[in-house]
Amino acid sequence: MGTVISSLLHNTKSDIFYPDSDGQPMANNTEHFERIATTKYGLESVFAEREDVFVAGDLFWYPVEGRVNTVLAPDVMVALGRPKGKRKSYKQWEEGGIAPQVVFEFLSESNTQPEMTRKAMFFERYGVQEYYIYDLRNKELSGFIRFQEQDVEMEPIPDMSHWQSPRLGISFDISSGDLVLRKPNGEPFMSYDEVENLLYQEQQRANAQEQRANAQEQRANAQEQRANILAAKLRELGINPETL
Repeated sequence: MGTVISSLLHNTKSDIFYPDSDGQPMANNTEHFERIATTKYGLESVFAEREDVFVAGDLFWYPVEGRVNTVLAPDVMVALGRPKGKRKSYKQWEEGGIAPQVVFEFLSESNTQPEMTRKAMFFERYGVQEYYIYDLRNKELSGFIRFQEQDVEMEPIPDMSHWQSPRLGISFDISSGDLVLRKPNGEPFMSYDEVENLLYQEQQRANAQEQRANAQEQRANAQEQRANILAAKLRELGINPETL
């Protein structure tokens, strides 16, 4: 009986639909979008050589199976110990139970204090280890951390100037009056314009490779057609082309 009930419960949970969008835009303005894009791309470049680090921007995170309304989409999140790859959402029970350890949020004029309090409580409850908030309007940076994974609560980081994330190795530089994220070697993350230019170049290279592949395929098809025509002509002359 217990096995039957367990099977029924499992089937019920697997039939639940988990939305991957709420119909809202990813960002509230251009600066918000650029911060999300450059942070995500910069973190991906930091961990480019590791296959066990998943970085996402504005992706729905479901921490509890069966609870469709328990969901948030951090501006940027990093899950260490999870493979790279495309996902429509991050379902924690399908990710070895691993919560994103690091989360970034960029505040704009549309963010309210109750909303940010709710997010902070969500991140703390469901296992985030480091939580960084940058206020785009006031150029203010704050952070919260669990120094030990088993810590129940995240503690505020008292001084964020030149703070280095213990889990990511990146540092936070606010000496210029604006936030600059730096790689472990001190190199700053690319600007949005640099990221756009690099992505454009990569797209151009991909298009060129696709064009070369198409041209090779067309040449191969033309050669095959010529060979078939020649073989047909030889057969008309009573010659078996397979014996040549």
